[in-house]
Amino acid sequence: MGTVVDDAASVEFHAFFERHYAELSRLAHLLTGEPDTADDLAADALLALWHRWDRVRAADHPAAYARGVVANLAHTRIRSAVRERRRIALFFTPREERTENPDVPGVVDVQEALRRLPFRKRACVVLRHAFDLSEKDTALALGISVGTVKSQTSKAMAELQRLLGTQEVPRRVHAAVSAPARGNGVGSLRERADGATGRDR
Repeated sequence: MGTVVDDAASVEFHAFFERHYAELSRLAHLLTGEPDTADDLAADALLALWHRWDRVRAADHPAAYARGVVANLAHTRIRSAVRERRRIALFFTPREERTENPDVPGVVDVQEALRRLPFRKRACVVLRHAFDLSEKDTALALGISVGTVKSQTSKAMAELQRLLGTQEVPRRVHAAVSAPARGNGVGSLRERADGATGRDR
């Protein structure tokens, strides 16, 4: 009887995996700005979901739960990178290299502009305008209130308009998530999922 339940859970998880892994990878990419890291973060998130699949499958919004896991992993990744840069700065004195000029807001692309935002603002914009989530679902994914989602998104959009020099920020942010997912990570993601559930193909 236990085997039947385990097999059913495995099938259910793989269906969830196939439906959401590309979306989670794109979310990780937009949150971290690191395409080479996005697939790994999505894989780590899915592996974590499998380990607590009984809880996830019983949740009211499993996809929102998954996005929240990716957001937390991305935040941790960014904080670790910041700490590493600070450690490196203790040993090296970088040269003053400034690339600022009056035209930067007009030429910087969406991903560069997103990286300039604090993480919570970036996450709100990405989930609201790239993934078309409601304010309620965004709040659920990030573990914050709807009011916070509204204020953070509003402030972030104003900053992006300033950086990008355009009023078409929602359309451009949405277009960023429509880019094809990196194909070389799909295999590794599937391998991790198969390894986690113990399925042999």
